[in-house]
Amino acid sequence: MNGMAMNPDPTTLAAAAALRQARRDRQTIGRISESHGIAGLSAAYAVAAINTRARLEEGRRIIGMKVGLTSRAVQQQLGVDQPDFGMLFDDMEFLNQQEVPTQRLMQPKVEAEVAFVVGRDVTAQAPSYGEFLACLAYALPAIEIVDSAIADWKITLVDTVADNASSGLFVLGDQPVGIGQLSLAELGMQMTKNGQLVSTGNGAACLGHPLRAAWWLARTMAQHGQGLKAGQVILSGALGPMVPVQAGDLVQAQIGALGTVNCRMA
Repeated sequence: MNGMAMNPDPTTLAAAAALRQARRDRQTIGRISESHGIAGLSAAYAVAAINTRARLEEGRRIIGMKVGLTSRAVQQQLGVDQPDFGMLFDDMEFLNQQEVPTQRLMQPKVEAEVAFVVGRDVTAQAPSYGEFLACLAYALPAIEIVDSAIADWKITLVDTVADNASSGLFVLGDQPVGIGQLSLAELGMQMTKNGQLVSTGNGAACLGHPLRAAWWLARTMAQHGQGLKAGQVILSGALGPMVPVQAGDLVQAQIGALGTVNCRMA
């Protein structure tokens, strides 16, 4: 990413390599904040940027970004006052009713979210809310399958940021809906696993409004010299508690007027 980790030090490189190896081997590791002395958000994002470049060099493409830590309760738990972000690559995307390969993951959990698709490039250095809204095309229901390389999900803010915001895979619903037709903060969410209700919430759980979370992302990326591009997906953050899953589980999320999205963990 532009402006981030242009000349990483050996410790930062080693931390990135440890996370990369953990995901390659599907073997969790301890907190890199402790094992490698990574401290602070700038250092954590520098680690993530190294692995983003590594994925791009392997031939992957960035097709969107995710916002994490949008729940006020989770922010308080980790002692932070802002969300974080991670990259979405082309091999992470699945569509409604597809099987999701758990063999690619280590300790997956699912969250129901509102996804937005960018309609035209967001190029302003610090886009106003109106400028940002004018660049969005529509919303979709989504399931994010988060995954952590840190053993037992015992993460700190630094660890999750360095680990690409604990990104795993994601599933998008079929039918796009114009954002002007929805009251996104009032959308109710119910998520089931194998037919049992496991998570509930609403749009207001995501930084008060999913569009506010997505706007935060646009402004934050602009600060890092990177805009959002037409066609990219924004996962705006969880609408309710995340739930662990394993192979064989059927997950379905109903998000108000956005409709349903489901997947089977294979």
